Amino acid sequence: MIQNEWTNCSLDDLLIHVIGGDWGQDNDFSDDEYETVSCIRGSEFRNWRKVQGATAVPRKIKKSSLETRNLRPGDVLIEISGGGPDQPVGRTVLITEQVLKQLPYPAVCTNFLRLARPAKHISSSYLNYFLTKFHLSGEVIKYQGGSNNLRNLKFKEFSTITVPCPSFAEQKEIADRLDKLLAQVEATQARLARIPDIIKQFRQSVLAAAVSGKLTKEWRTPCQTQSINEELTAPSIWKKCSIGEIVNYVTSGSRGWAKYYSTEGELFIRSQDISSDRLIIEDAAFVILPTKAEGTRTKVKHFDLLITITGANVTKCALVDIDLDNAYVSQHVALIRLSDISNAKFLDLVLKAPNAGRKQLTTMAYGGGKPGLNLQNIKDVTFALPSKDEQTEIVRRVEQLFAYADSIEQQAKAARERVDNLTQAILAKAFRGELTADWRAANPDLISGDNSAAALLARIQAERQVKAKRSRRGA
Repeated sequence: MIQNEWTNCSLDDLLIHVIGGDWGQDNDFSDDEYETVSCIRGSEFRNWRKVQGATAVPRKIKKSSLETRNLRPGDVLIEISGGGPDQPVGRTVLITEQVLKQLPYPAVCTNFLRLARPAKHISSSYLNYFLTKFHLSGEVIKYQGGSNNLRNLKFKEFSTITVPCPSFAEQKEIADRLDKLLAQVEATQARLARIPDIIKQFRQSVLAAAVSGKLTKEWRTPCQTQSINEELTAPSIWKKCSIGEIVNYVTSGSRGWAKYYSTEGELFIRSQDISSDRLIIEDAAFVILPTKAEGTRTKVKHFDLLITITGANVTKCALVDIDLDNAYVSQHVALIRLSDISNAKFLDLVLKAPNAGRKQLTTMAYGGGKPGLNLQNIKDVTFALPSKDEQTEIVRRVEQLFAYADSIEQQAKAARERVDNLTQAILAKAFRGELTADWRAANPDLISGDNSAAALLARIQAERQVKAKRSRRGA
């Protein structure tokens, strides 16, 4: 609390109307005592700033229920049930005229939310920002209970949390400044969120240029560059071939190996281990090898190529770029054993390039209703094979460009983490009074006397007392 300028009070002290929501009946329910409403749910919270509750669903509730639950501009909705291990309850949204204007019916909230209406001397935007800060800080966890899959907010206890309360004029100033600052944060987050897609497109472009000869166009002599093989869109000096022509064999794991699964034994490579177009084994599987020679051909060696041939990851490919002592592929993974391993790195690029191997395999896998790939499909993939020297140069350039992309990606990830933490840092600064220190110095008359925080709380208490008297008369 800022000495002599702000005061503290409980959340309950700032509210004049609190009531649970009403889910009501399906919209096709017919009863003259019921009315159609737009019901806001917790699922609307996720994209609130973008869609402003436009996805609220039509429901039917009693007209008498609507009288006390009809949402007004300035109402704050508090999530009291839902959440999970990584998402505590207690999220809030602010109801504005814009929200209500776009909804086709009077608005209410579901019974998983609670309507909290602040006193007229409290800025609803200010209060909503404070509750957002409280939720992001993690303190709300102290006020929730329930199971791992469904958390409930202990609202009676939650309503006792301490809210820092400046003058009404400063509340509005804080809310206005937060509107602008957090809009800038969101715009930055949106720009950073696009970077992974941009980097993905960059990598795809590099692969396409690599296997078409464009990446090394100036590396070759002018006479080598002039002639282009139109069928393969590659330099004519590159040799046209198929995968089947440059392999010792293409095979896949035995279906019978399922009975040999174990918690120990030999490493078993599955389709999920190459789902990122790289061999990354995070949740290893193992098999106890049968006594027969079954599976000998599927023992993985350095510079083998692996391709997923069934399932959601079909056509994903990985070069085995490390020595594995004993590893075997499952029936969902094809193994390519090259006759000349010096072609392995370039063929890996071909299989991943959007204009080459991946395009052909995707067409084979899904054309004609096929659910996957067979081994002949892989052998039938055609491409243009450059000289050994040019392959080396192509691979070098691709690795250099991909390393650059990786560096940008890591920088962007670090930036996203910093920006994601910025919202909480700005909110914390705002409710310590640091965001408006200059404003207070310039406007002493708006934070003292009748405009002081103490005078504000006195007016709120008077408003609550009047409302309480009216409620007793109504009873």
